[in-house]
Amino acid sequence: MLDIRLVAQQVEAVARNCEVRLMPADVEGLAAQWRERSAAITKLDQARQQANDVAKAMKGKLDAEERAALIARGRALKEEIVQLEAVSVQLQEVVDAKLRALPNMTHPDAPIGHTDADNREVRRWATAPAFGFEPLDHVELGRRLDLIDFESGTAVAGPKFYFLRNEAVLLDLALQRFAIERLIAKGFTPVITPDLARPAILEGIGFNPRGEESQVYSVAGHDLALVGTAEITIGGMLADKILEASQLPIRIAGISHCFRTEAGAGGRESRGLYRVHQFTKVEMFVFCDDSVDAEGRYQSDQVHLELLALEEELLQALEVPYRVVDVCTGDLGAPAWRKFDIEAWMPGRGDYGEVTSTSNCTDYQARRLGIRAYPAAGGKARPVHTLNGTAIALSRTLIALLENHQQADGSVLLPAALWPYLPFRQIGPKVGAAPVGA
Repeated sequence: MLDIRLVAQQVEAVARNCEVRLMPADVEGLAAQWRERSAAITKLDQARQQANDVAKAMKGKLDAEERAALIARGRALKEEIVQLEAVSVQLQEVVDAKLRALPNMTHPDAPIGHTDADNREVRRWATAPAFGFEPLDHVELGRRLDLIDFESGTAVAGPKFYFLRNEAVLLDLALQRFAIERLIAKGFTPVITPDLARPAILEGIGFNPRGEESQVYSVAGHDLALVGTAEITIGGMLADKILEASQLPIRIAGISHCFRTEAGAGGRESRGLYRVHQFTKVEMFVFCDDSVDAEGRYQSDQVHLELLALEEELLQALEVPYRVVDVCTGDLGAPAWRKFDIEAWMPGRGDYGEVTSTSNCTDYQARRLGIRAYPAAGGKARPVHTLNGTAIALSRTLIALLENHQQADGSVLLPAALWPYLPFRQIGPKVGAAPVGA
């Protein structure tokens, strides 16, 4: 949520920001209603003060006419106060609702655009593997190696659910250990988060838990929803808390299951594990102060680059070719000031596919959740900045690992970074399975 004072002072800039993020809004009308609400509050305060003055005057020596006049004045003020309170509450509710619907402001270097086609490529790491055979996609590899069972998942829970089997189970757990241990070494505190959260927490983070456009599973009969990412639960850990400057930054690495109702469009790009309703993820989350450097840039922007570097470090250790893209304004989620995606090379689709993202949400989420901290230099507590980043999304990481590390004999040779966490280094074809070239 934006600071309403910023909105009122920079109406044109906020309106323009809404336009480039494809979330147009009546910013001028919002600012006018906030000023109207402020005027009503001023009148309310004045009326209350006058009522207090009347009450004090009633305690003095008065003749009948003076007392009657004060009584009449007191009654009129009481009615006026009731009316002004109702107007103030109504205007505050309208302002809050409209303010919550506005997206965050945008980093000046974020590319202007409408879709992911307008994202700016920042860099690439490694080249696509040159196979001496026709590579398989992860769906066929999973079938031949008996690693992924989509048929049983569909029978039990519906399309886009699945069972992991055999070595894939150990590989999933190994990836979690691999990511968590590396993040602990970088100063992150590990947590396993609840898979459920109250709708107020989802709304605070910037997710819509209700309505036709929601991608959230709600639990019938309970004020709870399944989370789509540990960003929700970790961000909610400090809701309504006031922190000391010495506590920041706080770095959390969380493991959670993630549930999303929207599995996306069909076709090769969404095939198999790429868009599913449930997966496990290791998420990075940072709470830091809102300070700026000598050139007026947020210190959190540097933290954002550090999270991106950690994501790259993990993918490089897994020997997966990738590219980094700076996400355009029209493709940013409402909370993000800036977002970088990492897209891994996926031989099965012959293209790159998103596997991680990292966002700097500045104070947008913290304002909604009431998370503040006292500045190091002293003074009034201010909203902190929050940042998130995917360390490992297990479903899509499995795609990249299986497809990039497949061998001509039908096996998958795993990267050395995972060997300490596994009782095997290679996943071999099962008895009777056809080789890759068959």
